[in-house]
Amino acid sequence: MSKNLIIVESPAKVKTIKKFLGRDYAVEASVGHVRDLPPKALGVDEDSFEPEYRVIGGKEKIVNRLLDAAAKAESVYLAPDPDREGEAIAWHVAELIKDKNQDIHRIQFNEITARAVREALEHPRELNENLFNSQQARRILDRLVGYKVSPLLWKKVKSGISAGRVQSVALRLIVDREKERLAFIPEEYWVLKASLEGENPPPFMSDLAKIGGKKAAVGSADEAEAVETTVKSNPFVVQKVAEKERKRSPAPPYITSTLQQDANRRLGYSAKKTMSAAQRLYEGVELGIRGTTALITYMRTDSVRIADDARDSAREFILEQYGEDFYPPKARVFKTKSSAQDAHEAIRPVDVTITPEEVQGSLPADQFQLYKIIWRRFVASQMAMAKFWDTTVDVAAGNTMWRAKGERMLFPGFLKVFGQSPDDETNELPKLTEGQELKLAEFTKEQKFTQPPPRYSEASLVKELEEKGIGRPSTYASIISTIVGREYVELTNKRFGPTDLGTTVSDQLTEHFITLMDVGFTATMEEGLDAVAEGKQDWIKLLSGFTKDFYPTLEEARTNMKRVKAGLETDIVCEVCSKPMVIKFGRAGTFLACSGYPDCKNTKNFKRDEQGQIEIVEHTRAEPEKTGRSCPDCGGDLVIKHARTGSRFIACNNYPDCTYAEPFSTGVKCPKCEQGELVEKSSRRGKVFYSCNRYPDCDYALWNKPVEKPCPECDSPILELKTTRAKGKHLGCPNKKCKYTEDMDMSDGEE
Repeated sequence: MSKNLIIVESPAKVKTIKKFLGRDYAVEASVGHVRDLPPKALGVDEDSFEPEYRVIGGKEKIVNRLLDAAAKAESVYLAPDPDREGEAIAWHVAELIKDKNQDIHRIQFNEITARAVREALEHPRELNENLFNSQQARRILDRLVGYKVSPLLWKKVKSGISAGRVQSVALRLIVDREKERLAFIPEEYWVLKASLEGENPPPFMSDLAKIGGKKAAVGSADEAEAVETTVKSNPFVVQKVAEKERKRSPAPPYITSTLQQDANRRLGYSAKKTMSAAQRLYEGVELGIRGTTALITYMRTDSVRIADDARDSAREFILEQYGEDFYPPKARVFKTKSSAQDAHEAIRPVDVTITPEEVQGSLPADQFQLYKIIWRRFVASQMAMAKFWDTTVDVAAGNTMWRAKGERMLFPGFLKVFGQSPDDETNELPKLTEGQELKLAEFTKEQKFTQPPPRYSEASLVKELEEKGIGRPSTYASIISTIVGREYVELTNKRFGPTDLGTTVSDQLTEHFITLMDVGFTATMEEGLDAVAEGKQDWIKLLSGFTKDFYPTLEEARTNMKRVKAGLETDIVCEVCSKPMVIKFGRAGTFLACSGYPDCKNTKNFKRDEQGQIEIVEHTRAEPEKTGRSCPDCGGDLVIKHARTGSRFIACNNYPDCTYAEPFSTGVKCPKCEQGELVEKSSRRGKVFYSCNRYPDCDYALWNKPVEKPCPECDSPILELKTTRAKGKHLGCPNKKCKYTEDMDMSDGEE
């Protein structure tokens, strides 16, 4: 008997869906995209924008399997992810199998549950050409920029680097912020505090608020001393006591951007790590007697909407676990921004009764921590407001006024689940009355200076990208990964700073591609792509409008862009031949070299100080890189160190006083035991290899760096990064019986 065929994009979903569908359905995976533009050619007609699609190298066996399954099926249901990228995958699969089976339908679901999948099968739809065209237009835009601008940078700046339509604008944000910091002139100011005591304890701290009825601004030591003289010669008298109840509402459930921001702030996760862990939670994880279970809804969304049945389930759970007082009088409904795509829900647990405590023993630490904040945020979003009793006290002393604020929680509400931030803690104030005289217990004055705007963290960069309309939530992780991987920026103390290479690339592009690098233009282009998805904009006209400015600009840049491959000029003089030294971009990084090369081959390492000035680095052992984590034994900084045999490891910076150490993890799950992680080690002869951290319980090992990507040809959950003379750098399957390889397309800026 012929079966209906469901085609998903991820092998992980196959197992989850097969669990609750009967024998009438076969389930296959496309393993991501099956067709794309050619990896080593433009693949786009520059007049008509007609793309040249071909089966992705190494995907032939997968395509043949899908063709064979489609030929045997009664009906085919295409079920990739419910977004533009998923629609494109479905479209390409349909194009390949349509000669084998004409009965093709598109289904989508926001959560991988029996109810959601069966409901989708009962309400199939046609493929959405507008969504596909939106993705196709984005792909072609990125290909045009990547293939046209990148070779220009190879010629003018450094071979092998790239430009991208969106990544380059994100880089500009980081470079511009750094220039703001370097141009910043700090200004002196003083912070004055008075510790006061009344008849009843406790003493409390107050801040200087006004001088002579105007907002306090103390800018020098003389002014600070004048205030001190005033307050020490005048009594402190309570001028006003204001008390009121304040209510605090919970935040809406997570969307992609807020999840990435919170995971970075609370857990220290990168956007890439967050999305990788969320993908696993969405596709399904093993939960003991529950079997393979999907834990969260689709994680690429900018809508805060939740389904009625999810809201009802949350209500029942809150009433049962916390009582009626913790549920609001009226169910909460959050309003999605007008610019957001409301195709599917916010990120929430599929089943609110599956608590984090229940799954803790079944999930890796990163997935558990992510599920915990998703679960808590969703439950808290449906709970009653927290209530506080706020007290503000104004105290006069001579011509100065001091203010103290206190807060007392009356009812925790949603904070019962979500918790209160340490930043929310304030003074505990005693009972005070107007006209009451207070005693000055302590007076403090501290000199400070205004600080430049901070560098972007991952969380603040994602927030900035979202607010400025650069990219979309689903692209933030890849944007950040790209600019880090290209060594345009580096992460220091969890903050992004541009490298000399990144600054040079950004400056060259900003000077010669004014429109392309304009934040407003990039946001407008995103709106245009949204309009294509909604059927309000013709995708070819959108591309034509872009190239009308882009092509002439490209030609001008080819002529006018300054060539800096010979090096960036500096005011440092070579001590060997007295010629100026220049900054060069080498394979191993940036360095100083004599402009008299090849007659003079003097070189030096350098770094930038806080003011951006060059500092020569003597050839001594470099400071170890901090991981941002604390030592579990002594609380010191954990840093990355290098063994004599070549591999990296994590160790406490307080060595030899503290000897804590751990292997350097790749973050890739061991494919053999599925419990440990692959870590970096080195052989006695100094060759780096990768093995399971559960050795000797698990002896899995491989010589090449593992990549968390399943092999489309066999059951291997990982690939490995290989380099050979014949193929250069490429991905390959570690299974010796499998010959699968995959080219690494380094030409496109957004990939």
